[in-house]
Amino acid sequence: MSSSLVTALDEIGGGGGPVVSVAPVTLSAPGRAVPLEVRVSAPATGGDLPVVVFSHGNGWNLDGYAPLAAFWASRGFVVVQPTHLDSRRNGFGFDHPVFPTIWTERIADLTRVLDQLDTVEGAVPGLAGRVDRDRIAATGHSWGGQTAQTLLGARIVDEEGHVGDDMSDSRVTAGILFAATGLGGDDLHPFAQANFPFMRPSFRELTTPTLVVAGDHDQSTMSSRGPDWFTDAYTHSPGATDLLTLHGGEHALGGIVGYEVAETTDENPERVAVIQRMSTAYLRTALRVDGGAWPAARDALRRAGDPIGHVDTQ
Repeated sequence: MSSSLVTALDEIGGGGGPVVSVAPVTLSAPGRAVPLEVRVSAPATGGDLPVVVFSHGNGWNLDGYAPLAAFWASRGFVVVQPTHLDSRRNGFGFDHPVFPTIWTERIADLTRVLDQLDTVEGAVPGLAGRVDRDRIAATGHSWGGQTAQTLLGARIVDEEGHVGDDMSDSRVTAGILFAATGLGGDDLHPFAQANFPFMRPSFRELTTPTLVVAGDHDQSTMSSRGPDWFTDAYTHSPGATDLLTLHGGEHALGGIVGYEVAETTDENPERVAVIQRMSTAYLRTALRVDGGAWPAARDALRRAGDPIGHVDTQ
């Protein structure tokens, strides 16, 4: 990728280094319908490495989202990707008895990762002792964004309108939400209202510093709202202070799920390259690696001719 914007962002974030990736790594998960497996990707060298936990979208697994996971790891982060129960590899459809509790199991999966960082470190040769457990971010795409935002403080509103329990995790100090579902209510289609209770979030309690990433052509099949539905976390939470909007971006945001993946309806390598670098800059600043990275990346995007997106802050 050789666009002037990508070149400018590379000057801010620097080049990448070699990565070691190990999978599957099995974590303890008593009572879970199938064992919990994760992929761990880490820089081959360096110390004081922050941790990024990534929650995949519906149906995916620990082998997806390489454009994000491998890139972050090459830039100095330890990235952990669990395979959630909704993965197509498990075959638990909407009519399976386990399905109604998958959304809570997803949240538990991320907590299990944080509880078992010793196992995570030990799974990658040479990684032990190089991880900074005081710098952890929760990230996710689509359903994974909803999962991650719960650890950042968002809560679920029940059918009577009561805000549910706090499931945030104080170990998580930053987050990125990619195409995360917005507020519930009458705008949700009947199928979503009946099957997805997690699509009734309250963002008022989300106070952890968070970047929201959305495409301005992302029309959900779950809601009659337009693409602005995927910006609700930014609009309604005190913690999501930054919104990166990708012009022309649909739900896969150009292909963050994987290269040449069939469900990417808006394939755009430059869009993916910009997301890689902008998200890395945000993580570097939010996790106290480089306080100037995110402001510099925002400025580079603003100054780019015919910009591929824009950032709003509040």
